[in-house]
Amino acid sequence: MELRNCGSSDLRLSALGVGCWSFGGGEYWGDQDQQDADRVVRRACELGINYFDTAEMYNEGRSEISLGLALQGIPRDKIVIGTKISPENAGPEVLPRHCEASLKRLSTDYIDLYMVHWPIPSAAVDGAFAALRRLQEQGKIRYIGVSNFAAPKLKEALAAESAIVVDQLAYSLVARAIEHEVLPLCRERGIGVMTYMPLWQGLLSDRYAGLYDLPERRRRTRHFDAEKNELARHGESGAEEETWKAVLAVREIAGEFGLKTAEAALRWVLAGSGVSCMLAGARNSGQLEANVRAAEGKLPAEAIKRLAAATDELSSKLGPSCDYFEATINDRTR
Repeated sequence: MELRNCGSSDLRLSALGVGCWSFGGGEYWGDQDQQDADRVVRRACELGINYFDTAEMYNEGRSEISLGLALQGIPRDKIVIGTKISPENAGPEVLPRHCEASLKRLSTDYIDLYMVHWPIPSAAVDGAFAALRRLQEQGKIRYIGVSNFAAPKLKEALAAESAIVVDQLAYSLVARAIEHEVLPLCRERGIGVMTYMPLWQGLLSDRYAGLYDLPERRRRTRHFDAEKNELARHGESGAEEETWKAVLAVREIAGEFGLKTAEAALRWVLAGSGVSCMLAGARNSGQLEANVRAAEGKLPAEAIKRLAAATDELSSKLGPSCDYFEATINDRTR
């Protein structure tokens, strides 16, 4: 597995990282057997993956606990653990306690990459990053990062803490908003970009015969008409026609190059300039190995170009807002 530098820092991450949101089981993903999580982590290490990503909010802390259990017995210096603190817990007096709680759940003495999960109010930025810097000085965390910070919020964070090494953001063939401002800014400032949801929770696969075959919980984004889904909170009419047209085009192009849709989608993300690490979840070792096979292959330049062209219309319709779950005017990333 290829290792990539995280921006201009010396943090090296496997090009493919394991997203551990499903670990520990919960309402969103359903039950997750711990033995399957153990197998995923061990097999990932065997295949050269070194990065495992979680958050304190995932399954109310159970994801961190499950990952900590799965990592037992694996040499600590061979793995990179990333976790995220929720914005409401980023106050300077509260943050250290939450970091200690994550350390305990993960059964580790230090967190390699500690990220603020979503932007925080402007007035709280200096205090939050000062607290993160103190944790770094104490050896509790190695690197500081952010997640879901669009360009304005990232600039604000960088004014308080220049040592931010990564911004973790949604990015896929059907979600290309970060191309407008965030990717260029990260390249300019030497910040790594870690992407998530490359398959858009299964939409970019060969699994579904129609757009509405996706489970309701996975149809909460601005791709879908909010009036057709009581779980959606963005309130917009969506881009269903453009979304399905893009999915069908991606499937067709993938087939022309002898690939499954998911393989083409994963390889396309990794081909993106400035992408340090792409996260993909895996419920079992079979899913993990499929992700690895896809990630280790390369897309021809013609395929990269055609896949982008096939999703340009959708990208234009959805616009530059990096928050796909809220209305554009309520974009939490800005």
